[in-house]
Amino acid sequence: MRAVVQRVSRASVCVGGRVVGEIGAGAVILLGVGRADTPESARALAQKIAHLRVFVGESPGDSAPNTAGERTEKASRSLLEIGAAALVVSQFTLYGDARNGRRPSYIEAAPAELARSLYEEFVAALRALGVPVETGVFQAHMEVELVGDGPVTLLLDSDKTF
Repeated sequence: MRAVVQRVSRASVCVGGRVVGEIGAGAVILLGVGRADTPESARALAQKIAHLRVFVGESPGDSAPNTAGERTEKASRSLLEIGAAALVVSQFTLYGDARNGRRPSYIEAAPAELARSLYEEFVAALRALGVPVETGVFQAHMEVELVGDGPVTLLLDSDKTF
């Protein structure tokens, strides 16, 4: 599985002009499912993201000097620790391979049935961990709006290739 995780102040996803998912502060997770992915990889990635420390803490010591020697806030809290929500949007194009030619190949993306099942497994795993989750609509044309916070954007891969 591949995920683009972006810290946001707010985000929403619309299908056919209707809002189907919306969150305040939290994370937008664009999720791609690969052919070799399993329920275990979905649960492991959900666990990783739920505990990923990308939110600024409020405790003493939650700041550090930057390269200019100024104190800056340090990201030391996770989605779970701050009680933030996630907006999960399926995105098979994360498995697009554009190394050859001009048209990406999606041969490594999972077939729709497997992708749907593992997308739902990932969402269920996040919810089971205690993360409030909103979603888009699988295989729909979606309009995603977000206000990035930071910006903080991370690329994650269950195979740990990056």
